[in-house]
Amino acid sequence: MDIQNKIAIVTGGASGLGHEITKDLLSNGAKVVVYDIDQTALDNMEKDENLLTVQCDLTKEEDIQKAIDKTLEKFSKIEILINNAGILYSEPLINIMSKEKRHSLKNWQKIIDINLTAPFILTTYIAEHMVMNRIKGVIINISSISAKGNIGQSAYSAAKAGLESVTKVWAKELGGFGIRSVAIAPGFMDTESTHNAISDKLLDEIKKQTPIKKLGKAEHIASTVMFIIENEHLSGKILEIDGGLVL
Repeated sequence: MDIQNKIAIVTGGASGLGHEITKDLLSNGAKVVVYDIDQTALDNMEKDENLLTVQCDLTKEEDIQKAIDKTLEKFSKIEILINNAGILYSEPLINIMSKEKRHSLKNWQKIIDINLTAPFILTTYIAEHMVMNRIKGVIINISSISAKGNIGQSAYSAAKAGLESVTKVWAKELGGFGIRSVAIAPGFMDTESTHNAISDKLLDEIKKQTPIKKLGKAEHIASTVMFIIENEHLSGKILEIDGGLVL
């Protein structure tokens, strides 16, 4: 797919990996719509005539409906969806040092809602738009190597594993309509969310275990997004961008 003038949605595109993906898409000639819950971050984005920003809580279906309406008011169609928004989260199943020793059900539901249910809801709307308007498009889900099962991340790993499964389901269901579905599973990235969630000591250990001995960068994921968009024979796959680290 030629990226020039294609219309893409990037969720969580106002910061971190999403912001890098947004910048890369714009620099390659795409028109981009960013859905993000953080209005301040949206306001701080550099203005561009090919960029639309929409404040949106992706766990609320009514917010998604309004965001799509605003998107179609500005642009005629949607051809690329990048489900990037999510929260990196760690909590052990049992913590004997805590007053509440069991993993919080509230936290479990929150992480599942943001990392799995929200992409599902948004994709149902965008896939319907593509199918009914005979648009050949691509859905890109940002997963994580934690989908394989990472200690202390029951909720996060479960959500990302689910996201990888639906990536394959959507590829099979939507392929006949000319719609591809691919996931990217980053390893440990040198981003603010990673540093907020993981101690520097543990990150140093992770770097030692990674064959190339360093964390990934946001631009590595952005360039992978471009590769997926441009390769029209790629669908139903999970691309692990992890520096050779295998959990």
